[in-house]
Amino acid sequence: MQNTKLLLTSFTFVGLLALAGCSFPGVYKIDIQQGNVVTQDMINQLRPGMTRRQVRFIMGNALLTDTFHPDRWDYLYSLQPGGGERQQERVSVFFNENDQLISLSGDFKPGVSRDEAILGKDTAPGETAPPVPETAPSENSDEPPKPGSLLDQIQKDVDGVKAVPVPTPAPLDTTEQ
Repeated sequence: MQNTKLLLTSFTFVGLLALAGCSFPGVYKIDIQQGNVVTQDMINQLRPGMTRRQVRFIMGNALLTDTFHPDRWDYLYSLQPGGGERQQERVSVFFNENDQLISLSGDFKPGVSRDEAILGKDTAPGETAPPVPETAPSENSDEPPKPGSLLDQIQKDVDGVKAVPVPTPAPLDTTEQ
């Protein structure tokens, strides 16, 4: 009888320890970010002929500086969303013997950033603008919004705003007492 209680207690304890190592569904897992955050806008600022100091000002310190290749800086960034697949981005920046930027390679290439592609940008001659869907309403349209629509409600709210005077405090008395 005594051995049965001890055996049952020890099995329960071992089972709880094994269960503590398991991952329960619905448990929050944090996002893990490592390395240098590199954006498309940073890459777009890089120009051939820039010095190392200028590149460091734009991109920050390189995560990897190889002793066998001192003219190459590597910027790595990885993100693992909680419970998801790890995503990794890499950019390598190359310099010549005069410490000037000559090229870059990796996951980012010079060009239009994601924000510019979404929002649109005035294009230079020779470039083509991203196509605009025909069903999208024109932003410069002078047509009044339909009554009862969300645009109509927003316009009424904007038109109904009244200016509120801001009180100005009285000047402080600077005479000595």
